[in-house]
Amino acid sequence: QLQLVESGGGLVQAGGSLRLSCVASGRTFSSYAMGWFRQAPGQEREFVAAINWSGGTTSNADSVKGRFAISRDNAKNTVYLQMNSLKPEDTAVYYCAARSGGLRVGAPFYDYWGQGTQVTISS
Repeated sequence: QLQLVESGGGLVQAGGSLRLSCVASGRTFSSYAMGWFRQAPGQEREFVAAINWSGGTTSNADSVKGRFAISRDNAKNTVYLQMNSLKPEDTAVYYCAARSGGLRVGAPFYDYWGQGTQVTISS
């Protein structure tokens, strides 16, 4: 089993920044592609960003391109989501997820999930 714990969420004003972290334990972190997803109340979980095992390949949802960046530090078993120029529509619970194999953008491809961290953007 791979355990994932997110942190870094909070309440910020529109235009501000947050950096989310997700620490993994239990298995070899560098074996996994990692993703960030979010879910707003009453909406389906949606893809935000993903990164392959080495960090050499990333993918971002169109809604966050140019504002969010995913990165990872395999020595620290941690994946990050730097979020800049935040908007009220970014308000959601943010989840990190892991999958063995290559980078994918769909939630069903991911095997392990964290408990989520709340991000709230005020206008």
